[in-house]
Amino acid sequence: MNQYIDDTAPADLVAADRVAGRLYTDPDIFEREMAAIFETTWVWVAHESELATPGSFKSTYVGRQPVIVTRDRKNNLHTMLNRCRHRGASVCEKPQGRANGFTCPYHAWSYGLDGTLRGIPYPDGYEGVVEKRDLSLRKLRTESYGGMVFATFAEDVEPLADFLGDAKLWIDRFMKQGGGYPIKVLGKHQFRFKGNWKIQLENTTDGYHFPIVHRSWMASVDAETADMMSFMTDPDAITHDLGKGHSVMQMVPEHADLDVDDGSEPLQGRFDDLAAELSKSFSDTEVRRLLRAMHGTGFNLNLFPNVAMSSAFFRVLRPVAVDETVIEHIAIGPDGPSELDPLNRERLRIHEHFQGPFGFGTPDDAEGWDRVQRGARAEPAMPILVNRGSAREKTSAEGWPTSHVTDETGMRAAYNQWKRMMRDD
Repeated sequence: MNQYIDDTAPADLVAADRVAGRLYTDPDIFEREMAAIFETTWVWVAHESELATPGSFKSTYVGRQPVIVTRDRKNNLHTMLNRCRHRGASVCEKPQGRANGFTCPYHAWSYGLDGTLRGIPYPDGYEGVVEKRDLSLRKLRTESYGGMVFATFAEDVEPLADFLGDAKLWIDRFMKQGGGYPIKVLGKHQFRFKGNWKIQLENTTDGYHFPIVHRSWMASVDAETADMMSFMTDPDAITHDLGKGHSVMQMVPEHADLDVDDGSEPLQGRFDDLAAELSKSFSDTEVRRLLRAMHGTGFNLNLFPNVAMSSAFFRVLRPVAVDETVIEHIAIGPDGPSELDPLNRERLRIHEHFQGPFGFGTPDDAEGWDRVQRGARAEPAMPILVNRGSAREKTSAEGWPTSHVTDETGMRAAYNQWKRMMRDD
């Protein structure tokens, strides 16, 4: 293969083992991605716990387009463009809450939770001019699976269940960390990095960087946690290409399915006090199930193009510009009785220790992402290599391309999907 990838159509900038650095720096490619990917496929917008009751809403984005996700009085979920049909003003500026509907602050056009235009002030000027039924907020197709809510601009796209495909198994497993209870959002924070969205997309199933970038985190945790995350030489630690751009990286294989427990694994001593407190309200079996899931599942699941279900949190990316991306980290825990509050407080502390803005993990990741963007500006035609492990990649019994957790199987999965979606035809 030539040293450089042919600088032609965007799809031709992706080869089996490398991609052109231009994919990070070319604003024309970025604009095309927004239309060809983020406006044609399923994009994650919410977790159902964020819309727990009728009247709940959340403001977010699909690609760069602002939307509102709602649960109406009939418990139906909706995603609508956050844009008044009159003069284009946003109708909701709050990040989340409860409402009976939305009213544009400019001319007071009002809309229901399902986006229906309900009222126009001084309507006599519109007699014979407009029909309210024709001017509802633009709605996106919305479906959910396992509590994960997705929306798409494409009415003719495949059903969400088909899009998720074999990733559904791993979504089901991820949700088992509730220890028998549903999962809910505990808290969230946002930050920006000066880099392309695909740099972060690659990171979630990149086990190769972990002991290098996260040395400070490994040094800050107890020996039991550090030993759990020492997966570099574990032959059972593997990454699967699940199809449709999705991939899963198993760092702690014995925690891939939290229902599988022969009772031999000791609970971490750091949770002894929490175990004693939970034992006042829960059985020994329930306490064990909850505490085994304190660090979440033993895998990171990457769902193309914008959400990762990573161990014990959601990571959501939002492209802003070719060299700017917003990241949202969402902490999760079991949604149950108040007796679970001490456990969820501890889960938040664990989340803050790695993912928090002053944590030992995410700031180091973000520095790496920034450096990739800066470096990619040097000769953008020079390839980015995603070939690690390609020679030892095999097909699993399920039919998934599979290699070691340190290999770049997940990146190749994402770029194969990117290439399909960016083709001229």
